[in-house]
Amino acid sequence: MKLTIKKDLLLEGLNKVSKAISTKNLIPVLAGVKFELKKNKLTLTASDNDITIQTIITSDNEEDFKVEEEGNIIIQGKYILDIVRKLPDKYINIEVVDDLKILIYTENSEFNLNGISESEYPSINLEESKKKIEINSKVFKDIVNQTAFASSNEETKPILTGINFKISGNTLECNSTDSYRLARKVITLDKASEDSYNIVIPSHNIIEFTRILDEDNSSNVEVHIFNSKVLFKYKNVLFQSRLISGTYPNTANLLPEDAYMVITANLNDLYSVIDRASILTSDKDKNIVTLETEGDTLMIKSSSVEIGHVLEKMNVTKSVQDDIKISFSARYMMEALKAFSTDTVLINYVGEIKPIIIKSSEEESLTQLVLPIRTY
Repeated sequence: MKLTIKKDLLLEGLNKVSKAISTKNLIPVLAGVKFELKKNKLTLTASDNDITIQTIITSDNEEDFKVEEEGNIIIQGKYILDIVRKLPDKYINIEVVDDLKILIYTENSEFNLNGISESEYPSINLEESKKKIEINSKVFKDIVNQTAFASSNEETKPILTGINFKISGNTLECNSTDSYRLARKVITLDKASEDSYNIVIPSHNIIEFTRILDEDNSSNVEVHIFNSKVLFKYKNVLFQSRLISGTYPNTANLLPEDAYMVITANLNDLYSVIDRASILTSDKDKNIVTLETEGDTLMIKSSSVEIGHVLEKMNVTKSVQDDIKISFSARYMMEALKAFSTDTVLINYVGEIKPIIIKSSEEESLTQLVLPIRTY
């Protein structure tokens, strides 16, 4: 194997696949990146058995990419990435000598690495299904950003560490919950799906995939769903993740249909007053604040015996004139509010021990739920 390649081209590909390089080293070969060089393309693959990422670098321009000898080799991922990143040259030469010795050189630098035979790399099947689902890349990124944060970090409930994707016809519903809050996004697909799906994708994995998506809003993500895995195809990247087995809880019954009171508030102002009130909460995990209304004034309070207390006020609009009092986690509420990109939000109050529902008349596809906390 021997090639000359533009540094930026190789670094972009390595940055994409490096997210799947194994750091646990249970299988040493998975700490490497598989290079497969053909006449006009270089395929890079990395996997940690949880996710697999493959990207294909092609170029008709010999100034970008010149192949002198085809071949395959596995190169230690950490080292090849660091070397390529730090070399100042515009072009990098990679050559395999004596079967498993790798020579990486430029005009003034030379690195010799030990490679690994491709025969040691596990067989990876990145097949595409015949029934793909297509979603605009920006819409897909929004879905994940607006839901993934609400999933659980507790491995004791593995099913809750993922995002639930339910597809039926032309409707895609995504849910994420850790039992104390819920994020839901419902969108209409451009093309109806032939089959219905109900899958759970690990949140960490799907967040890693969205980091590969660029700002090109005109591209689509292809979703290929199988029994135990899902494959995402985006431009020249294939990203495969395992699915979490099990039945995701039915979250629909958590959402009350009617609210006793709807409070309309400016999103940025509400976020800011909760943020400031949370400064004086003693428990940073729960950081409980209390919301009260007095006429058209909304008050956010917090207090700590050791620290002191705070009172923040802002003007809101209420659907009924009664006053309410309810406590909740400031962090959970702030993360829920941050998911919206609108000017105003609607706080739906159902009862003092009922879930708080956050919506927006400008973004009806998104619903956030935060459970109240008893403070007495």
